[in-house]
Amino acid sequence: MKHAVKVPILPESVVDAKIAKWHKSAADQVNEGDILLELETDKVMLEIPADRNGVLLEIKYDAGEIVKEGDILALLESEADVAKSSQQTQIDNDKTTNKSKVSKGLPVSPSARKLIYEKQIDVTAIPVNENQGQVLQQDVEQYLQQNDDKQPQEDATAVIAEATTEGLRQQQKIPMTRLRARIAQRLLQSQHETATLTTFNEINFAPVIALRDQHRGAFKAKYGVKLGFMSFMVKACCMALEQFPVLNAALDQDQVVYHRYCDIGIAVATERGLVVPVIRNAEHLSLAALEKSIAMAAEKARDAKLTIEDMTGGTFTITNGGKFGSLLSTPILNRPQSAILGMHTITKRPVVENDNIVARPMMYVALSYDHRIIDGSDAVQFLVAVKSIIEDPARLILQL
Repeated sequence: MKHAVKVPILPESVVDAKIAKWHKSAADQVNEGDILLELETDKVMLEIPADRNGVLLEIKYDAGEIVKEGDILALLESEADVAKSSQQTQIDNDKTTNKSKVSKGLPVSPSARKLIYEKQIDVTAIPVNENQGQVLQQDVEQYLQQNDDKQPQEDATAVIAEATTEGLRQQQKIPMTRLRARIAQRLLQSQHETATLTTFNEINFAPVIALRDQHRGAFKAKYGVKLGFMSFMVKACCMALEQFPVLNAALDQDQVVYHRYCDIGIAVATERGLVVPVIRNAEHLSLAALEKSIAMAAEKARDAKLTIEDMTGGTFTITNGGKFGSLLSTPILNRPQSAILGMHTITKRPVVENDNIVARPMMYVALSYDHRIIDGSDAVQFLVAVKSIIEDPARLILQL
């Protein structure tokens, strides 16, 4: 009996998906739980596993094709049905040898027969080792590979060549991924639908660096995770959001929705584009719990394992361009949120302390906010509050 592998129920607001990659091929033996293929939506990658042991009989859609919820992606035959089919095939081989033998008089295995039928191959052209007793799937695949090598290869991307007196100049056109296209759409939407302003400040990270250097060994030994700067920034933002809750709010038509919790989005750069997993109830988490949650979210993002639930419902976002060397930038709002904090690289700069010029590890920070509901005074004071907490990290412990 053939079992259909279907496109699962897609996340809310997602109408279709693109087949990103097949991990299995037709006639492959699969086990329950094996990943058959990956579907790319405009939000996440979805892995489609096999729901039983068996053989992947037929693939209905190739990589790159668009499918909708409920579409049949492939047909799978269970192990029990494969065994029955093999027995029947052997009986058929015995009865109709003229249909199952190649020119060298060898029978054809079921998987090889299926591949020969699908690819419309002349069986007499397949080189076979007579000592093995039958034509195997690997014989057919090897024949296909050898013939494919003789054909000109087509790339998935278009390369445009232009001959000039200086030599050959090339351009390459690569289709945008669905995630990249979705990012572009959301960025334009954010620019068009909000009244975005950005305010800046700079933070002396010397106290946090000293605290981290003093306790990093003990912290790692106890909690099994490194102590970084992001957990300090998340805690500082949560404390500042309690003082200025409008920055943790969202505009819903003519109403302002105030969130009495801090679900902090942490922007993560991946090969597929920027994604923003959310740390739930960050205001209640310790530095160690935050570091673990951030590390886990970043790993899932890089491995394309994030779910829709991992990336929805954030109330405030932090993005760190400093890890790539950015000195200063203006982050774009992650709608429907009303504020986003941009971190940047830490660089030693001259500052004045007690009328003396000294070198300190300084970070520029940028807060972009929706001026429709957030006044400049609130935005500036929020950023000053974050600065004060980071420059005096004891306030994190004392909750001041």
